[in-house]
Amino acid sequence: MTLTLNYSYRIYPDSKQEAMLDEWLEICRRSYNYALRELKDWIASRKCPIDRCSLESEYIMAASYPFPGYHQQQNQLPKAKKVFLELAKVPSQVLQTNIRRLHDAWDFFRNRGFGFPRFKKYGQMKSLLFPQFKSNPLTGWQIKLPKLGKVQINLHRPIPDGFVIKQIRVVKKAMGWFAVISIQSDINLPEVNAPFGHPLGLDVGLSSYLATSDNYVEKGRKFFKTEHRRLKVLQRRLSRKQKRSNNYEKARKKVEKQHNHIAFKRKDYQFKLAHKVCDMGDSIFMEDIDFRTMAKGFLSKHTL
Repeated sequence: MTLTLNYSYRIYPDSKQEAMLDEWLEICRRSYNYALRELKDWIASRKCPIDRCSLESEYIMAASYPFPGYHQQQNQLPKAKKVFLELAKVPSQVLQTNIRRLHDAWDFFRNRGFGFPRFKKYGQMKSLLFPQFKSNPLTGWQIKLPKLGKVQINLHRPIPDGFVIKQIRVVKKAMGWFAVISIQSDINLPEVNAPFGHPLGLDVGLSSYLATSDNYVEKGRKFFKTEHRRLKVLQRRLSRKQKRSNNYEKARKKVEKQHNHIAFKRKDYQFKLAHKVCDMGDSIFMEDIDFRTMAKGFLSKHTL
């Protein structure tokens, strides 16, 4: 069995490296939108009835023009680099995974029937994926990325023995830059006869965040509700600013930082609570509820 884990680390690129990463994100956003435009034009050209067309405008493509799939658009990247010279600044595999991201969204839409890929606005591209490495990119407190060089990393959690780094995703957040490292290893899981040891039942509700069969009740902190007033004020200030102005960008970053602050507090609390629950029992049972549906309803703020 292959076990895949994702470890997230804070990285500290210098000013030159940060400018390169921002430029790469913008180039990937434009290439993503260009590929999506080709896809939408092909779809629009196939919507015209065979016996008539619109009097105003119509997309016209030859019947023999193939569907702009992943492999076709990927093979066009070398030619596109000769026309759009800025594409050569980004590592080739990063551009390929960027096209792969679009077609993953397209496949999701076809399988589910909703969620058609959208154009990404300025600043909406937040991550870059480096899909493979010939050797271990970690050397001490530095990580080596293609065309970027060595970047300082806070390796607060060492990579376990026997695991190999498969890919690295560089993510831009309001708090800074992060590297999500995917590691893999072949393991053999022992056979366990469940249930075993001390059984523990869990129940999730609104009045109490968590209740166990051992009469332990966790009230819950409702981070989004307690921090909502500060977020509400920042969003009002943002709505009064002129878009794409310097003051607008300053206000937008404050809103983004507040969202990250809430998310980090919630994540830290949930991980600590999970460790606490695991120490209470050996076999843990909980009701079969889709919590994602609960979080999308009218009680969403109370569940967060």
